[in-house]
Amino acid sequence: MAYQESRTGDARLDALAAAIDRHFKGTSYQLEFACGELTLITPAEGWHDRARTLRDHPDFHFDQLMDVSGVDFGAYGLSEWETETASSTGFGRGVDQGDSVATADPRRFASVYQLLSVTHNRRLRVRVHLDGTEPIIDSVVDLWSVANWFEREAFDLFGILYRGHPDLRRILTDYGFIGYPFRKDFPVSGHVEMRYDPEQQRVVYEPVSIEPRVLVPRVIRSDSRFGGDARDSAHA
Repeated sequence: MAYQESRTGDARLDALAAAIDRHFKGTSYQLEFACGELTLITPAEGWHDRARTLRDHPDFHFDQLMDVSGVDFGAYGLSEWETETASSTGFGRGVDQGDSVATADPRRFASVYQLLSVTHNRRLRVRVHLDGTEPIIDSVVDLWSVANWFEREAFDLFGILYRGHPDLRRILTDYGFIGYPFRKDFPVSGHVEMRYDPEQQRVVYEPVSIEPRVLVPRVIRSDSRFGGDARDSAHA
């Protein structure tokens, strides 16, 4: 996908966009510019080869990987609740998921890379979308060793699998943790609860005792800062 020259207004980013067009011509990719930053959106297939090109080729020379993070777009664009009136659903999406998360969405997850070129003094964000059923992508630990713990964190929190990672195991959650806590469909209360048992003198795990509930706003107030009557428009 061709990129419009001088769209960014920054000569360094324009040169970077032109270089991406030259090297990745004929492949499926997109370029986005927002808030003074350039984002390359590329498919997971062939990602490792593109990453090597971004690191090694003199036109790019992204010798530093600053961060790798996961994103769950499962409920992207859906409102939390209607704010004009109280409803039966209220604040419930965090508790009652229903069909709000499309688990089989081919673009549900993304692995996002923040690259820095010291040579050219410019940055690039790379976003690789992954399948919601089985999010798998090639590891870049062999290209940037710092990716080791970053990829483990994305695996631990989002369940993204990095093919070829030398030690892909959880890094933040406890041993035997169930699920991936940063996914949109992960229950707010979790799957188990933990407490210290004074009789056994150890920490024990038990089923969650919190009852799922939907919180509904009982009073809808007008806000004088945005016009209208400051008095209550509804009563408890």
